[in-house]
Amino acid sequence: MIDEERLGQRFEAFARIDSESGSEALIARVLEKELTDLGAIVVFDDAGAKVNGDCGNLLAAFQGNTEVDPVMLSGHMDTVVPGKGVNVMFEDGVFRSDGTTILGSDDKSALAIILEVMQVVKENNLPCPPVEVVMTVGEEQGLLGAKHLDCTLLKSKFGYILDAVDTQGIVNRAPAANKISAKIYGRAAHAGSSPENGISAIYAASCAIAKLELGRIDGETTCNLGLISGGAATNIVPEYVEIHGEARSHDPGKLDKVTHTIVSTFKNTMAELQADGDALPRVEMIVENDFPHTNIPEDHVMIKLAQKAAENLGRNLACKTSGGAADANVFFGKGIAAGVIGTGMTDVHTLKESIALKDMVSCAELVLEILQIHATGKAAK
Repeated sequence: MIDEERLGQRFEAFARIDSESGSEALIARVLEKELTDLGAIVVFDDAGAKVNGDCGNLLAAFQGNTEVDPVMLSGHMDTVVPGKGVNVMFEDGVFRSDGTTILGSDDKSALAIILEVMQVVKENNLPCPPVEVVMTVGEEQGLLGAKHLDCTLLKSKFGYILDAVDTQGIVNRAPAANKISAKIYGRAAHAGSSPENGISAIYAASCAIAKLELGRIDGETTCNLGLISGGAATNIVPEYVEIHGEARSHDPGKLDKVTHTIVSTFKNTMAELQADGDALPRVEMIVENDFPHTNIPEDHVMIKLAQKAAENLGRNLACKTSGGAADANVFFGKGIAAGVIGTGMTDVHTLKESIALKDMVSCAELVLEILQIHATGKAAK
């Protein structure tokens, strides 16, 4: 029932609309009209003002025609840069940009698929549960829209986010993460005439970093220091440096442990480098939870519905563990169990990004089947 040509045309139209993070208003207006035309009640929350964007999260409610629990379907409206002036190319069943921009299948494929599914439901008067569509802003800037989502506007306790590559998998486990920053203070001095009067913040930082285990800590834990800035000139002993990194783990206890190790290593190293009576070098450590983990049991109704739908279509749908994050992490922390399913997007965030129309059709068929079996009560017990 999925109209392949219409789905492709809708995706191409969406891809051509500029919607880099913080500038989603143009595509939001298009989505609002299309969703309203399909019978949804559409509202926007105030997340845009909170993230310095030009619109908030879009929430569209379809009443449905069966008395079952509501289902959330979600994707994000923003893209990474460079995403302005996308020139969409379609050849041999595959969408690409002209190579000067990203394509934007991350995550406009989701937007097109959700609309196609709801249009098929309406055109064919199919059984349908209440559906709550959530299209977020600022996902690419750190899940900002989801973090500021007004969940009192939602009734769904489970749903599906279309924001992954693998059309044969559903992500039900993803790590939590902490942002970790170190601000190190030393003392400036002339590097040529009186270096002994200075205290190098860069040297102090390097001493601490050299003691850390970075990268893969174990099978479910990682940490990384990814940004460093400081110093003023090569002839000045640097008095200040900033370091920014992260720690991730599927185990909250392990996340706390690796975070504590990083913080204590910086603090202890500064203390070891201080001369008698000197308070320098010193460090200020800042730790901020970036997003919670996702851990949805494999017997959860959300997963059973998706796997039954895949089975009905003659496919397998395996549970997946991800090392990355999606809006699903934030929804899980807010009490909504959301699995992440793939639309077929490849090489995302690069100029080589592409997506095959057949993969979008496959994803749309799966979502439609999920809605059908939930509406009719035919999910596996």
